[in-house]
Amino acid sequence: MKPYVTLKVENAIGFIEFFHPNKNSMPSNVLSDLASVINTATENETIKIIVLKSGGERTFCAGASFNELIAIEDEKTGKAFFSGFANVINAMRRCPKLILGRVQGKAVGGGVGLAAATDFCLASKYAAIRLSELSIGIGPFVIEPAVSRKIGKMAMSQMTIDAETFFTAEWAKERGLYADVYESTEELDAAVKSLAEKLASYNPEALAEMKKVIWEGTEDWDVLLNERAEISGRLVLSEFTKKTLKRFR
Repeated sequence: MKPYVTLKVENAIGFIEFFHPNKNSMPSNVLSDLASVINTATENETIKIIVLKSGGERTFCAGASFNELIAIEDEKTGKAFFSGFANVINAMRRCPKLILGRVQGKAVGGGVGLAAATDFCLASKYAAIRLSELSIGIGPFVIEPAVSRKIGKMAMSQMTIDAETFFTAEWAKERGLYADVYESTEELDAAVKSLAEKLASYNPEALAEMKKVIWEGTEDWDVLLNERAEISGRLVLSEFTKKTLKRFR
């Protein structure tokens, strides 16, 4: 199947789904499309609640596309690529509608950032998480503010330093990334649908005001995340990272 980002509206709920055949990795075109679709859902007055999900079964998102990272040859291109994650997170942050996350499988790197940038996230027991960036010579600089905001600086540091370990979905729940964890994808989908429908029936003005409260103190992220993208864009050019990425490709 080809990569895609879609928006489907049902009962005032906007279901945004992204997919890439390589474990839902995120090349720049998918990141760009995802930010654009989030903005479209923001502007669609028929949508009261947004659900962010991915296609496939056992991987929510594998993070940055290694093939595209290998092809980066200058800092400008590197910053532009990592700015794609910044643009998605900021689109989610600025959206006045609550965004629910539906994480059915493993999330790595940028995928953890996406889950952290949702306002309320539900997951299956298969949704283990890993921040692998240090192991390939860079770091989770762009997504760090979103991840630290959800699970705390110490838990983020633990994941970042223990870069080759998957932390269980229950671990993520205990630290606040996931609100609840379900035994099966079917149970997860039922819970997401039930909560989304309930929220869609609430006062939209109250929901919008609550969204402001949830994201209070993040007004500098438009600048901050792009500064972080510049760091990653520089580090991805290192000899260490180039050699490591070629091994994993």
